[in-house]
Amino acid sequence: DPFRVTLAAAGTEAVPLRHGFRVTPHYSLAECPPIDILLVPGGPGSRRELGNPLVLEWIRERAERCELLLSVCSGALILAAAGMLDGMEITTHASAMPELARLAPNSTLREGVRFTDNGQILISAGVSAGLDMSLEVVARLLGEDLAEEAALYMEYHWDRNERGLPDVGL
Repeated sequence: DPFRVTLAAAGTEAVPLRHGFRVTPHYSLAECPPIDILLVPGGPGSRRELGNPLVLEWIRERAERCELLLSVCSGALILAAAGMLDGMEITTHASAMPELARLAPNSTLREGVRFTDNGQILISAGVSAGLDMSLEVVARLLGEDLAEEAALYMEYHWDRNERGLPDVGL
């Protein structure tokens, strides 16, 4: 509460993740009900979807009707391949920066930030930066007090982009 999470994928079969984990979507893209917030995840499978016209078109169509469009990590590559990032400030995981620069040449690449906020579209760097971005969304939609309460409950230090990312030598 107050969010209901729905997982959608090209089909309804389990999607393989790292280290043998799998996630089973609730819906196929064709069956997915309307959504208010679309989050495009990253990870190794994101590269596979860069050339998938079904996924890219679905994201473009849903982005027109959703309140917020978010990406975590290399999910930004999918948004770039879908043509969603022109003219925006963007970021991604440090290891995917060169690829994002190639896919979104008409955007401003921001290295060393946790996330970028372009109004409807927010883009985070790596996984933990996705938590910072998500807390920003909670603050925007439900108030900063609730976002701070969520961070405290998770025992998570919410980085609001003040310090940027540490230099980890990637």
